[in-house]
Amino acid sequence: MTYAIAIVHEEAGVYGASFPDLPGCIAAGDGLDEVLQRGAAAAAAYVESLIEDGEPIPVLRTLDQLKADRSFREDAEDGMIVGLSIDLPGKAVRVNVSLDENLVAAVDRAAERAGLSRSAFLAAAAKAKLGG
Repeated sequence: MTYAIAIVHEEAGVYGASFPDLPGCIAAGDGLDEVLQRGAAAAAAYVESLIEDGEPIPVLRTLDQLKADRSFREDAEDGMIVGLSIDLPGKAVRVNVSLDENLVAAVDRAAERAGLSRSAFLAAAAKAKLGG
């Protein structure tokens, strides 16, 4: 288990989380609990997509390291700093499965709406079904 530092801001009852070490990874929610839950899922999906694309995984800095970063201090000025526990995925294993073509099309549409690849979407669905 790894911890990713997030900055949470609130505006008009809507919460947003961003991750200084995961550029472009954000989450939003109507409450603090919701944004933290969505933030952890977004960070895990972000890392999974990097692995899938063969991209390097950013090094997650400690809070002490981030506090030395001027831009982090500025971004966090009016926000709440939280450490979210994320499960970094293991090595991807290619599997071959057969699915109904209409199901595959529905999965692809849902994955696109969620901003995920087919593999990331199916992995998230499997984890949800397994209770993880």
